[in-house]
Amino acid sequence: RRVLIGTGFPVAGTFETDGPVGAMALYRALEQRGAQCWIACATPLAAELENEFRVMPLQATDRDAAREEATLRLAQVTPDAILSIERPGLAADGRYYNMRGEDISADCGIFDCYLELAECPTIAIGDGGNEIGMGKIAAAVAKLAITPAATSCDELLVADVSNWGAYGLLAYFDLLEATDHLGALRPRELLAFLSSRGSVDGVTRENTLTEDGMDPSAGETIISELRALTAAATREASA
Repeated sequence: RRVLIGTGFPVAGTFETDGPVGAMALYRALEQRGAQCWIACATPLAAELENEFRVMPLQATDRDAAREEATLRLAQVTPDAILSIERPGLAADGRYYNMRGEDISADCGIFDCYLELAECPTIAIGDGGNEIGMGKIAAAVAKLAITPAATSCDELLVADVSNWGAYGLLAYFDLLEATDHLGALRPRELLAFLSSRGSVDGVTRENTLTEDGMDPSAGETIISELRALTAAATREASA
């Protein structure tokens, strides 16, 4: 199986911690299950991950070039699934915006075309309304005080923090296959890995071991709760 995972939201000239943590966790879990994965991301995140992960750099910054890039790479990789986690999504006007309403198009590689041209299932995870996939609930995000993303997907997972949405997918893997990927997950280590490579918190814009302004203990609590749920469901199924 081949899986393409898009991530990376540009903040203050670098990349934020929310998104890449979940992408790395999904990458490792899927590879352990025998899948071949790529993390699709733009500069500077691509350069910081390429020594540890199989990376697909998003180089195109205009729509036509991005469609050509996506068409070529999709033909080469032929993915069985495409995931997007905390990737900026194109708004209706064809631009990218952050939660502050600032136009960040110049800093964004384009991943939307990969989902639009996909011949496989597409899954997107987001938390604010301006990420790829939020076009799936266009009527809802139109009510928010933001410029929402218009790009849709097959299945949308909304979480308070996008990394936590990835943990939800890992819980589903664990439930289906009686594994414990969540138990092996160390979010603080992943945050430290990113911090040493220049990441910032997407809310505070500071280089800290936090995600969307929250201490990693909040994510660890989510992991513990998800593990408890999967354990209870497994016990019930075997009773």
